[in-house]
Amino acid sequence: MFKSAIHEDFWPIWMAPLTRSRASQPGNLPTELHAEYYAQRAHPENGAVVILSEATPVTPAGHGYFATPGIHTPEQVTGWKKVTQAVHAVGGKIFCQLWHVGRVSHVSLQPEGQPPVSATAVNGGGKTYIDADGTRKAVSDPRALLESEIPAVVEEFRLAAARCMEAGFDGVEIHGANGYLLEQFLRSGINDRTDGYGGSLEGRMRFSLEVAEAVVREVGSDRTGYRISPIGGEADGQRHDHNMLETYGTLADRLAEMKIAFIDVVESFSVGVREEGLDRICARIREAFDGKERGLYVAGGGYTRETAREALDSGKCDAVMFGRDFISNPDLRRRLREDLPLTPWDRKSFYLGGAEGLTDWPLAEEKEEKR
Repeated sequence: MFKSAIHEDFWPIWMAPLTRSRASQPGNLPTELHAEYYAQRAHPENGAVVILSEATPVTPAGHGYFATPGIHTPEQVTGWKKVTQAVHAVGGKIFCQLWHVGRVSHVSLQPEGQPPVSATAVNGGGKTYIDADGTRKAVSDPRALLESEIPAVVEEFRLAAARCMEAGFDGVEIHGANGYLLEQFLRSGINDRTDGYGGSLEGRMRFSLEVAEAVVREVGSDRTGYRISPIGGEADGQRHDHNMLETYGTLADRLAEMKIAFIDVVESFSVGVREEGLDRICARIREAFDGKERGLYVAGGGYTRETAREALDSGKCDAVMFGRDFISNPDLRRRLREDLPLTPWDRKSFYLGGAEGLTDWPLAEEKEEKR
């Protein structure tokens, strides 16, 4: 869908999915505030070529943080329609990121206070926000999904993808990264199952591939993307895999065979920091997603103007994701293109709250006028 536009654009900059925890309660509903926020960053000249929505749970059991908007009720679909209409009104494109946190949750966020589900019954550690006051509590002990329960979770992803089309999204991205449910099945250091969804790499990939296949059947391969993070750290404390190159290279091959539109690769969580061996893994994934005969390789994580331009010019990727810089610079793409100074982001306003720190960031001209 976007291949020709991206190859013709000198600055193919996408907006990464960013959890902001501002959904209306009760019901975890997107609001007019969300519509304003995304529309500000969607202008085709100044903003993102493509916007990836904040991670959006596909089921009540998929929530792991307070006030994240879902895509599993009719009311949520209605709320997202306002967002997609606002984005399209300014000429933008937006994909919805489909999310299930798995074990990265707390019982207070789960239906009827049940334990969160995962590939394993082992607690991965870490904390999560559980209320509007920003209270953080240790994640709860999970229970391992029964093999017989997994098809129902696959179906929840498919239904969510269908709701995304009803809501007017241009496509969907499956969140298979950052230590959440799909990666909990994929990683050999987490998945301790002995059934058909564990053991060999084929078994550990099975859930991810079944989800991808179901979503592609529902919305089409040209409207489907997939996020991976072949690195350590972030949401889940136990993310080791015994052969990262084989695991992510093989997964990329299988996803490419489905002819999905793009793979979104989280390469780092910090500017200027790249793990040893990552370049080899990324090169392997690039072989699968060449941006020509197969889908696009979209790189993200720790990029600057200079490193993004270098990656694009070298052919390492087809587009680059920026996240936190889009929070404080709605017109980020223009600023990168024209080498304008960036407004620093403020971590204190990342999560919870209202318009402050969400929709009150100035454009470059407005910033100059205020000086």
